[in-house]
Amino acid sequence: MSNDFQSGSRSGYRAKRKKTNLILNSLIVIVLALIFFVAYTIFLSGDDKASQKEEQTKTAANDASEKEDKNTEDKTAVEGTEKDSDSEESADEESEEASAQEDDAQAVITEGDGSSNVLKTIENPAWKPVGTVQTGEHTTVYDKTSADWQEMLKAISYATGLEETNTTVYWFGRDKTGGTGSFTTVASKDKTQKYNVYLEWVDGEGWKPTKVEELSAIQ
Repeated sequence: MSNDFQSGSRSGYRAKRKKTNLILNSLIVIVLALIFFVAYTIFLSGDDKASQKEEQTKTAANDASEKEDKNTEDKTAVEGTEKDSDSEESADEESEEASAQEDDAQAVITEGDGSSNVLKTIENPAWKPVGTVQTGEHTTVYDKTSADWQEMLKAISYATGLEETNTTVYWFGRDKTGGTGSFTTVASKDKTQKYNVYLEWVDGEGWKPTKVEELSAIQ
């Protein structure tokens, strides 16, 4: 009987120990599974965040690159427009200078002979009519309020270089030496520049200078 009791006790102890080991092993497996699941979740989350951060970085870099390219294109377009404008202005100035030099080259200058107050006479075939607002048959009107007066002042300024606001008119009238033209004597406000100016009318085009006499004095 004693042997049966001992045998039963050993069997029970072994069964209990086996059951305990099974429970422990199950718990170990569960703990390992949990650890693996948590680690896997963290790893995936880290990859997603890194991927998102990398994508955001790429997007920001692309946006900055596109903005820089656009700014460069805009700057290049503006610079191109400015260069074109500068080139056009430069071309216009060069054309005007060339035209003025050509006009000056065609001018015939005759020095005075000392027998009169005429220092020199300038005749330039390149001079052109200065334009007019008048239409129809023309009759010259020597009145300060007339279109003729204003347009003749413009022609005088064109031929002598005097500004209209810096011009004193001493005489305006018909050119008795030429018949249909006009003759005027003018000077700068400070009287350092004095001229006789001969003009002729061109229908539809206005007054045209034909001769300028630079004077030593106004008589």
